[in-house]
Amino acid sequence: MRFDSTNLGECYLSARFQRISLTYAYWVDLAAKILTVSDSVEAGSREDTAGPLLATLLEEHGYRIDERRAVGDGVEPVAVVLREMALNFSGLLVTTGGTGFSPRDLTPEATMMVVDREAPGLAEAMRMTNPLGRLSRARAGTIGNCLILNTPGSPRGATEYLEAVLDVLGHVLELLGGDQNQQHPPEIGGNTAI
Repeated sequence: MRFDSTNLGECYLSARFQRISLTYAYWVDLAAKILTVSDSVEAGSREDTAGPLLATLLEEHGYRIDERRAVGDGVEPVAVVLREMALNFSGLLVTTGGTGFSPRDLTPEATMMVVDREAPGLAEAMRMTNPLGRLSRARAGTIGNCLILNTPGSPRGATEYLEAVLDVLGHVLELLGGDQNQQHPPEIGGNTAI
């Protein structure tokens, strides 16, 4: 179901049954960008299969895709593009590719060069989705009001990783937005007492 301002309650109910929480969609703009990290995709010799699947999954959960790009592997090229895409952006930036062990898989290193704060719980949750997650070096962290998530380059791995954390991303984006008056609801361990 696609989220929009005319079906808030319906989406909320649908989301609750799918174990996806859209409760924070009321307070935050769900904007997303996707970066495919692959020498062959950037060169045009291979089709990007994970990026479009990530875009579809995000759109199905109420996100607006603001940008999709491809960049070749390597620390510096990826770090430059991550900085460019995160500049003045409040939202989610998902990378796909470069999280394995081949010599050119350096997306985690590039991510750590640009993030202000790491979000290890998100990366750990993503890796737990599949036994092969133990082979992933994916990272998560924030740069300004932007949350960066690394996912594998395989379509299945990328979507599994994103699905593992979709239920909390709205809340993360709300917190990054900086509403200091927003109280954490008691059902997630907060306190609404003033």
